[in-house]
Amino acid sequence: MSDTFIKVEKLNFSYTDDDGHDVPVLRDLDLEIEGGSLVAVLGHNGSGKSTLAKLINLILTPTSGKITVDGLDITSSELTEDQLFENRKNVGMVFQNPDNQLVATIVEEDIAFGPENLGVSSDEIRKRVDDALKTVGMTEFARHSPHQLSGGQKQRVAIAGIIAMMPKCIIFDESTAMLDPSGRREVMDTIIRLNREYGITILHITHYMNEAAMCDRVIVLNDGKVELDGKPTEVFSNVKLLESIGLDVPQTVEVLNELKIEGVNIEIDKLSVDECADEIMKLFGENK
Repeated sequence: MSDTFIKVEKLNFSYTDDDGHDVPVLRDLDLEIEGGSLVAVLGHNGSGKSTLAKLINLILTPTSGKITVDGLDITSSELTEDQLFENRKNVGMVFQNPDNQLVATIVEEDIAFGPENLGVSSDEIRKRVDDALKTVGMTEFARHSPHQLSGGQKQRVAIAGIIAMMPKCIIFDESTAMLDPSGRREVMDTIIRLNREYGITILHITHYMNEAAMCDRVIVLNDGKVELDGKPTEVFSNVKLLESIGLDVPQTVEVLNELKIEGVNIEIDKLSVDECADEIMKLFGENK
């Protein structure tokens, strides 16, 4: 098993509302993310999932607790500017709206923006831009204007901009939320390829259960704490618990669970359409 890349210990975060009251978002959160893993983070609105992402990248500062990223305590009071810079280089973020991350009028210039700010040489930038475009399947759009692209294409350009900075970890903060089904598929294909082929540690914060089902591990946050944590088949078998905290399950699990409620002897931990179909077909075989 890979070493732990992110370790969260007794993490707390609160914000102050308009009346001056402290509102807790994360409560004594403990969590470990292995290097090279593909992890989905689920939770209802206000569960703390996006707050966690911003804390790992130090966009926010925790109220208390400790976060270690790639062996560096990023919550240390002795953290230097160079160490902060290194953490932000190692952990890239892709946000919900790609327009908020596109800064140039030409796709390849936009992707070059990050490496330029890291002080990378011109020859290396050219190589990184070409490699990043190839990785996300956008080479033919290098000279296009980002704002003429579809939503899914824009998000792939935003991802390429992060890839060009060569991070060890990428956090996708509801990066498919504003996309149509085709755009979501494009981005998920890219996420899986980044993890499988390049070994990049991925945290995919999403409210799409079918996307979470494609990951190796699913973490469910509820009111600032970990409610469930395990393989997708394990987590999505807890249908009643997930529904009680305001979450759905993949449609395949929903279909199988409805059959089980009606008294059918059937396994509900089938996440893909093919697995679901095979499980239902077994019933016809048994009833011949």
